[in-house]
Amino acid sequence: MDYDVLIIGSGPAGQHAAWQAARMGKRAAIIEHKPKIGGAGLQTGTIPSKALREVAYLKSRSGHGGMRQAVSTDSRSRNGLLADAVRRKELVIAQQESVILQRLLRSGVALIPGEASFVDAHTLQVADTAGNTRQICADFIVLATGSRPRRPAHVPFDKKTVLDSTSILNIRHLPDSLLVVGGGVIACEFVSIFAALGVQVCVVDSHAQLLDYLSEDVVGVLADSFLDMGVEFHMQERVAEIRRERDCTVTLLESGMEIRTEALLYAQGREPNSDRLELSRAGITAKNGWLSVNQHFQTTMPHIFAVGDLIGRPALASTGMEQGRAAILYAFGGELHVAAENFPMAVYTIPEISYVGKTEKEIEKEQIPNIVGKSYFSDTARGQIIGDAHGLLKLIVDARNEKLLGVHIVGEQASELIHIGQLVMNLQGNVRDLVKNVFNYPTLAECYKLAALDCVHQLEMEYSRSK
Repeated sequence: MDYDVLIIGSGPAGQHAAWQAARMGKRAAIIEHKPKIGGAGLQTGTIPSKALREVAYLKSRSGHGGMRQAVSTDSRSRNGLLADAVRRKELVIAQQESVILQRLLRSGVALIPGEASFVDAHTLQVADTAGNTRQICADFIVLATGSRPRRPAHVPFDKKTVLDSTSILNIRHLPDSLLVVGGGVIACEFVSIFAALGVQVCVVDSHAQLLDYLSEDVVGVLADSFLDMGVEFHMQERVAEIRRERDCTVTLLESGMEIRTEALLYAQGREPNSDRLELSRAGITAKNGWLSVNQHFQTTMPHIFAVGDLIGRPALASTGMEQGRAAILYAFGGELHVAAENFPMAVYTIPEISYVGKTEKEIEKEQIPNIVGKSYFSDTARGQIIGDAHGLLKLIVDARNEKLLGVHIVGEQASELIHIGQLVMNLQGNVRDLVKNVFNYPTLAECYKLAALDCVHQLEMEYSRSK
C-alpha cells in the first residue's frame, strides 16, 4: 500500500483526521482538488463569512448606546466598508491557510493535488488539472469532501445578481437592495451582514418565523434587530419564479406579489460533494448523495470512513473535526472516541444566537416537566456598558432533578458564553452549581447566575406548593 490512510478533502474534518493519523505515526495523505486547502470552512464558508460579519458588526454598533457609541464607521461609504470587509476576509483566509499548511507539513502529512475517484475499494485515481492521472492505494480511506450550496435548476444563478452563499462572498460592489430566499442559519447570517452594511434587505421564507426550530423569544430578539436595520419580511410565502432583467432581479411569489431587487441570494440548503467519487466502484451506496455511517463513522465498507458535511447533520466544522479524529482512532486502534453528548450550536447573526441541549419545542414534544429561568444583558453592568439592551440568556431546567436541559442565548458573545452551560451539562451539573459559582464582575457571564437564581426561586416555589 502507498499510504496507511488517504483522506479526500482538506476541510476541518479532513485536516483533523490527517493530524490524528500523523500523531499515531501513520503514513497519511490528503487529496484536494481545489487550488487552495481548507475546504468550504476556510475558503468559501465559515471563515470568510465570519470575517465579513466582523466589519458589519462594528458598523452596526455605531447606532447603539453604551460606551461604544463613539466608535462609528458612518463616515465611510458603504462600498468602502465592503472593501474593508473583503480585505479582512482575505487576510484572515491567508493567515489561516498558512497555519494549516505549515501544521500539515510539520506533521509529515503529504498533500496530493487533484480530483479523486474510486478505482476499487482500496484504490483511488487522482486526476490533476493538466489531465494527468495516477493511482494510489491505502489500507484506510476517509471521505471528507464536504458540501456545497444547493442550486436548483430553475434558479438562474449568474454569480453577479442571482447568488448562492459562495458567490456572494466574492462581490465587490454592495447592491442597493437584496432579496434573501430562506430563513435558516446561512440566510439569517447574510441578512445580518448586508443589512448592517446599509443594504435594503428583504426576506422570503415559507415558515412562520426565522430559524423556526428555536424559541420565539430568542428569535424575536433577532427579528427585532433586523427590523431596526430596516429588513422587510415576507413570511409564509413561497417563490414561484425568479428571473433576471437588465437592471434587477424579479421574484414572483406564489401569492402573486412581485419583488424587484438589485440582487438575490438563494440560501435554501446544501448538497453533498459525492457525485464525482464513483462510490459504486468501492461498493458504497449513497442516498441522494449523502452517506450513512455507523457510530465509528464507517460506511458499508468497514475500511472506508465518511465524516463532516458528507454525512449530514449537524454539519458543523466543530463536529467534523471530532468526527475526523474519531474515525482515525477507531481505524488504527479500535478505540471508540466518545465525544461529549451536548455540543454547542451557533448562528453568527447580529446579534449572535447560540444554544446547547434541547429546544423548548423538543422538550414540549417529550413532555418533560421543566421550568425556565431568564436573565437579560441589560440587567448586568457589562450589558449596560456595551449597550446591549436586548440580549437574553435562558436556562431550561428539568423540574424533577434540576439538571439543565438546554441553554439558549441571544446577544453579544453568545457563541462564547454558551460553553459555560455546555460544560455544566456535560459534567452532569445542575442549576444550583451555577448559583454557587462566582463570575467575574462586570461580565455578561453573570447572566448565568441571574437566570439560575430565577430557576431556583421557581423550584422552591413549586416545592412549597407541593407540601
